[in-house]
Formats: sequence, structure tokens, C-alpha cells
Amino acid sequence: MQLPSQGSGRDAVVLLSGGLDSMVVAGLAREAGYRVNALTIDYNQRHRRELEAARAIAAELGVARHVVLPLDLRQFGGSALTDDIAVPKGGVGAEIPVTYVPARNLVFLSLTLAWAEALASRDIFIGVNALDYSGYPDCRPEFIAGFADLANLATKAGAEGERFAIHAPLQFLGKAEIAREAHRLGLDPAMSWSCYDPQPDGRPCGLCDSCRLRRAGYASAGLDDGLDYAAG
Repeated sequence: MQLPSQGSGRDAVVLLSGGLDSMVVAGLAREAGYRVNALTIDYNQRHRRELEAARAIAAELGVARHVVLPLDLRQFGGSALTDDIAVPKGGVGAEIPVTYVPARNLVFLSLTLAWAEALASRDIFIGVNALDYSGYPDCRPEFIAGFADLANLATKAGAEGERFAIHAPLQFLGKAEIAREAHRLGLDPAMSWSCYDPQPDGRPCGLCDSCRLRRAGYASAGLDDGLDYAAG
């Protein structure tokens, strides 16, 4: 896919986790002509390797500014990514998995909105996906639409009639399509990090939900994602 060239040098804030989806969204925002400001949340997550990935992606894309904001969600726990809970390796099931971080995208988008308003930007980009994902409720289209309404109720800009737009261009794409977008944009997938449980030797585990979805997407697309997985 290709977004309309509607940025015209306007500031946009992109939520950049360091994962594949966020990398592609940042690339799409840049391609559409936005001046990209990237926000990465360091929430003291288990997979801190993605913070290095976010920095590499921000540098590669030449973003206007990259903020890495500390927010220690280990103080709350409640997730395999923020607590001493084993990351499941059995594949995606019917229930919301323990890798779900309570209200994460709501919290992160609120911070993204705050920065966007401070920048006088009205465009926010997020790489949520409602097809090939782990069933997280804060990735659903209803959530994105609801947050857009909330953004325009909760801000001075919204109260003065300036509407915020929450762009989620990958919302209805499968992982294979996202892999092809990364390839089309000329982005090296090995820069990004998806694994929930990095191994001691630095390799992705290959068995968590995120690894499985990524590997299946790249296999379906007939592309190489450039990573050496611990489990074949």
C-alpha cells in the first residue's frame, strides 16, 4: 500500500516500538511527506532489544526527533512482558495471551497524543494490526476509532475545533503484506525486533507468538526477514 502524499512537510508523531509493524508505519509516514517525530516507550519490558531496534530505525529513517520515554510498567506487572511470567511458546490460541500488557496501547497513544499536541501536530501513526496478531483488544479498529474520538474531546486543540487523525495504515493487512511493504519501502527487516523472549545469545526465540507470526508472514511473502532464530 501507499499513503496519499498528504504530509507536505507537516509534523507527525509515530509510535515506534522497534517492531516490524512500527518500522513500516514510520516508513509510510515518511513516504507520504510527513516530518516524522518518533516516540518509543521504554516500559522496562522483557524484550528490551527492541529499544535498540527503535534507535536504529529512527536513525535509518532520519526522523526529525526521536524521544525514548521511560515508563516503568514493571511496577504494575500483570503481563509476561513486565512480570516474572513465562512467555508462552505454544502458538496463538483463542484466549488473550499473557503477553498482553494491560491497557498498553491506550497508555502509549495518550502519551503520543500529548506530544503531538505540544508539537502542534494533528497526525498520529501507530502500527496496530487486527489480522495477524495475538488477539489484543487494544489492536482492534473499534479501539482506534474510539481513541480518535477521545483525542478530540481531551485536548485544547480538539476543543478549539482542530481534529486529530489516528493513522493505522496496517490495520487490515496480514503479516505477509506487511513484509512486502517493508521490502517495497527498502527497509531492512533485520533492523526491527519482534521476539517477546530474546535468548541469552541475543537471538530471537523463534517460538513465541510474535516470532511465529513474523516468520509465517515472511515465508508466505517469499522473503527473508534477515534474522537467525534460536529455534528452527
